[in-house]
Amino acid sequence: MKRILSILSVLAAALAVSTPASAAPTPTRTAPVTGEYVALGDSYASGVGAGPYDPASGDCKQSPDSYPRTWARNHPGVAFKDMTCSGAKIDDVRARQLGALSTRTTLVTITVGGNDDGFTSTVENCLTGSDALCKYSTDLGSWYARNTLVDRLAALYSEVRALAPNARVFVMSYPRVIDEGTGSCGAITPNAFKRTQMNNNADHMAEGIRSATERAGVKFVEMRLPFLGHQACSAEPWINGVDATRISEIFHPNRYGYAVVYTFMLQMETDVH
Repeated sequence: MKRILSILSVLAAALAVSTPASAAPTPTRTAPVTGEYVALGDSYASGVGAGPYDPASGDCKQSPDSYPRTWARNHPGVAFKDMTCSGAKIDDVRARQLGALSTRTTLVTITVGGNDDGFTSTVENCLTGSDALCKYSTDLGSWYARNTLVDRLAALYSEVRALAPNARVFVMSYPRVIDEGTGSCGAITPNAFKRTQMNNNADHMAEGIRSATERAGVKFVEMRLPFLGHQACSAEPWINGVDATRISEIFHPNRYGYAVVYTFMLQMETDVH
């Protein structure tokens, strides 16, 4: 906890100049870095929410301002492979992304598990359904995170370590997506009960991911605290609210959330390790 608070104090200082998301600066590093970086994961790794997207990535929706691409752009000496894909589940990462790993790989990041936990259906049910339906969805997600997700992620992380034995592996987790205040979320604004339920599910997800990283011996990177006070529906959000014309981006970080906050946390970890 002390380390997280220390990181946050640096982050607060770095963001003290209120830079709008459209002109977000990117963290930089002056020391030369070499090696091979492979980015794995789902929409939170590909940068959904920070469009426009690389046309070559198709339905995977890889944004130039995703945290993997931003970090790689700041470290041009590192060979980079972006395997991330919107909608990816654990089995998709295993089947379609792990093939990029090798003994040459020196850095791996991964964000996955949210789709396995039912992120899309939970968001839909909590935005358009009753309190009872929202509670059912979030309780089911929380149960899955505690009882199934840990084992599945630990197995995946162990495979990553076996395929890339020379790599540092950082698991970039998920933030709480919604502010528990009363601010508008856009087209639809969930009530206080639904917001609490969604954040409880996010907490169970984060703790499930943390447990899996501890079991597999990889590094968990906490993302709930860095976004605290800047979730969707807050006064200064780093996560997108509800825009009916951009459904796939709902409750995903915006450009600032990825290119600054996520990238900053990854940079802090790679500087230390």
